[in-house]
Amino acid sequence: MKITKLTTYRVPPRWMLLKIETDEGVFGWGEPVIEGRARTVEAAVHEMSPYLIGQDPARINDLWQAMYRGGFYRGGPILMSAIAGIDQALWDIKGKVLGVPVYELLGGLVRDRMKTYSWVGGDRPDDVIAGIRKLREAGFDTFKMNGTEEFGMIDSAAKVDAAVGRIAEIRGAFGNEIEFGIDFHGRVAAPMAKVLLRALEPYRPLFVEEPVLAEQSEYYPRLAESTSIPLAAGERMYSRFDFKRVFQQGGIAIVQPDLSHAGGITECVKIAAMAEAHDIALAPHCPLGPVALAACLQVDFVSHNAVLQEQSMGIHYNQGAELLDYVINREDFKIVDGYISPLPKPGLGVVVDEERVIEASRNAPDWRNPLWRHQDGSVAEW
Repeated sequence: MKITKLTTYRVPPRWMLLKIETDEGVFGWGEPVIEGRARTVEAAVHEMSPYLIGQDPARINDLWQAMYRGGFYRGGPILMSAIAGIDQALWDIKGKVLGVPVYELLGGLVRDRMKTYSWVGGDRPDDVIAGIRKLREAGFDTFKMNGTEEFGMIDSAAKVDAAVGRIAEIRGAFGNEIEFGIDFHGRVAAPMAKVLLRALEPYRPLFVEEPVLAEQSEYYPRLAESTSIPLAAGERMYSRFDFKRVFQQGGIAIVQPDLSHAGGITECVKIAAMAEAHDIALAPHCPLGPVALAACLQVDFVSHNAVLQEQSMGIHYNQGAELLDYVINREDFKIVDGYISPLPKPGLGVVVDEERVIEASRNAPDWRNPLWRHQDGSVAEW
């Protein structure tokens, strides 16, 4: 069997799907994208095609190394996202050829179902309590929300009180019936992170995500020493080598690699194992589409330290399409009491509605995150 063709489709709301075809009619799907940089990743995918066309798709490890090492310059969000989507599609092909889900090829299940959580509240957290009540009716009991709006390197007591007050209202409304993580989204600089973490402690969130930006990861152990709240990070780290440095310095309790950004299944299985060796939990980042979620689940179901899986059903970014709009086997993605079962079909387990994808790709928007500014006019972290 030989790889014959790579086709990319940018689709609403902000996703890109990749189809890899072979000379024996078997094909696989991947989801290579950086949100807001889809065209750049698309170019990188096609630039890697010389490493793939005419090659045996079963040799995933060799093809991965060729894409990673063959271009001399390596790493970073664009190249690793391109590799990630290609890697997902190769695993999809391999599973289909052998007639089993990818998790069977990775050693089989370590759990019967995987806990998921749902986003609530939007970019500027608002109507969180109403949003949680609606999602409770759908069976969710675990959530994640943004912790702040724009936040200065040194900011006011009023801003701190607003962020903490929102969390206090949630605990007051729901008590311990629900659990939630708080995403600082890199909006909080180190001087204010310690202040916010200390003020949030009485409300016992599951975790605080990206307490500071990944490029300030040296602060993770210092912040961890100052709080009892588990700290989470990883969506803006792109290879086991990025994660190695963070694991060595300590401070992170939950690691969040993105299966569409951090080299795909091949790389993230290794990252998960490295995390387990450091007694760090795994909770893959996934505010993306159905192929990305399917890939995440393959890793979740073979990783003993996987504790939570993000998914994008109903997320505020989904304008123009929802997670299952491009999926034929929707019943396999059913979430019951906040849990999802192993996807039973061969490969990644997602049957993509190709006609819908092609149609949607004809008028796909170029999604961009907003550019925020502080009151003084300087650029703020979004």
